[in-house]
Amino acid sequence: MSSRIPRQSARESGRNHPDIEAGLSAELASVVSGARRRAQRDGDRQIDTAHLLHSLLESDAEVRAVFDGGAQVARLLGYLVQRSIGYGLRWQSTVEDFGAGPVVVDAGWSPVAAGAMEEAYARAVLRGDERARGLDLLAALVADRRSRAAEVLGRAGVDLPPLLERIESGCEERVSRGEGGW
Repeated sequence: MSSRIPRQSARESGRNHPDIEAGLSAELASVVSGARRRAQRDGDRQIDTAHLLHSLLESDAEVRAVFDGGAQVARLLGYLVQRSIGYGLRWQSTVEDFGAGPVVVDAGWSPVAAGAMEEAYARAVLRGDERARGLDLLAALVADRRSRAAEVLGRAGVDLPPLLERIESGCEERVSRGEGGW
């Protein structure tokens, strides 16, 4: 059975960049696969930032560790589960783009999610890594306050600036220990 959400390069969606999924660690590739399945199940035509956040929280222990404990993660997952049955219904059949320019509806990625993936890869390159990891993507999602992921984080009571600081300080600590970032 063919996926309704195709794997697609950023070039095909109008961007002049390599394949969005090319520079991912194995763990982050699994997160993207989970987000793609979740978007299909939800009846969405594109992977958006909330799909990515949901998949990150479910599968990446390093991502869960930067939040203020298990209760906050549980609250976040609760909001994300409600996506297909509650407030998320208003997102169905809409594109997460924020005026990002021409939108290709069947591109497989919302323009904001594609931008977050590109930002995650750029973060990895800046720290000298060839593969983006879960915390790279989380940092990109948190940094764009207009995204659906940021909306979910805000509704769950997550204070975004301190979260971004915890992500950044975790990276600095690992680099100083010689672990090459996240």
